[in-house]
Amino acid sequence: MGRWYFGWNIVAAATILTLLTVGMRMGIGPFFLPMADDLGFSRSLLSGIIAIGMLCYGLGMPLAGYLVARHGTRPVLLLGNAVVVAACIWTVNARDPLSFLLSFGILLSLGLALASPVTLTPVLTKWFIRRRGMALFFLSTGSMAGIAIMTPLLNMAIQTAGWQATIIGFAAIYTVITVPMILFVIRDDAPMHGDQTPEFVAAQSGKPRVQPESLKLREALRTAPFWKITLGLFACGFSMNLLGTHGVPMLMDHGFDASTSSMGVGLIGLVAIFSTLVLGRISDIVPRKKLLAVIYFVRGLGFFGLLLAGAHWELYATAALGGIVWAGSIAMSSAILADIYGVRLVGVLYGCAYLGHQVGAMISSWLGGWGYEAFGTHWIAFGSAGGLLIIAAAIVLFLPPKEFTLTARPLAASH
Repeated sequence: MGRWYFGWNIVAAATILTLLTVGMRMGIGPFFLPMADDLGFSRSLLSGIIAIGMLCYGLGMPLAGYLVARHGTRPVLLLGNAVVVAACIWTVNARDPLSFLLSFGILLSLGLALASPVTLTPVLTKWFIRRRGMALFFLSTGSMAGIAIMTPLLNMAIQTAGWQATIIGFAAIYTVITVPMILFVIRDDAPMHGDQTPEFVAAQSGKPRVQPESLKLREALRTAPFWKITLGLFACGFSMNLLGTHGVPMLMDHGFDASTSSMGVGLIGLVAIFSTLVLGRISDIVPRKKLLAVIYFVRGLGFFGLLLAGAHWELYATAALGGIVWAGSIAMSSAILADIYGVRLVGVLYGCAYLGHQVGAMISSWLGGWGYEAFGTHWIAFGSAGGLLIIAAAIVLFLPPKEFTLTARPLAASH
């Protein structure tokens, strides 16, 4: 048996960090009514604060990627931890809308963005080359587990101790768990050849290798592959947030009871936790752009399936099928960016592309409610999500192959 590769320790730490940060940012549901009742905020006011927070979470990701490229992973994660703690303390003492917006909406979102998958992706791409897809899929597993695990835990804590104590408790537990991992596990100084086997390195030693870091950031932002990845993530964010916000109401409007509707949506996340492990192995074997296209295409069909589901077995079958491909798009997108542009730019490029994800999430939050109120149907929003995902599947098929390396040619051909 070979020696244990230290990179897997970093994967484990990054997955736990992702579980905590994504779980807190996306697990706002249990906080909503207790916060509104205690602070005297209307639902629309608190919804607006949360929406601004989601946008700030997206805007903070390019910043996180830039800071990682300039200063390394560890300082950015420690800064994020400090910002999260300060934001939590400020949040429990905020009583007026402006203070709550600045603390819970903006500052906490920025702190969590500094410890988001965007910050952790570059260090994983340095440590993993041969099994990069698997490593990044574990990061996606952390996101899915964060939503699935943190939401009920936060709900239990709020019911037991109140939302203020839960916020402070999260800050304390987050610090106790993450700071030791940041200091003693996270490392940027990966081995020269990452996780590649000695045999593979020896076989490649005589071949000329073009370095993908030849592009500058401004040039990379003007290339077609970056925008294709961004458009795909826009469709991803549009669909994921639409389902999270309006999925249960849509199913209830179609005749399912509240328990069945919640179980149907929850089944997607449950299946996704396990499917990421399988997809991760596949992503290191088959061309990643083809796997990403399949993920988008099947997910798009799933949205039409949810609209058409009339029986319980149809709902559960559609949810299970959708869960298989639910968590793969973000991992594949970051892996493809690393393959094309190199590890030096992957953090900031992934952060910029992920902003498209959050813009899509904001639009779908509005469209889901407006479309139903204006036309009395969920087909406007959910049909749009399915269509966007199928279009995204076609677009990513024309990404460059894994072996392709971009040079300084803005809007270079990508097929």
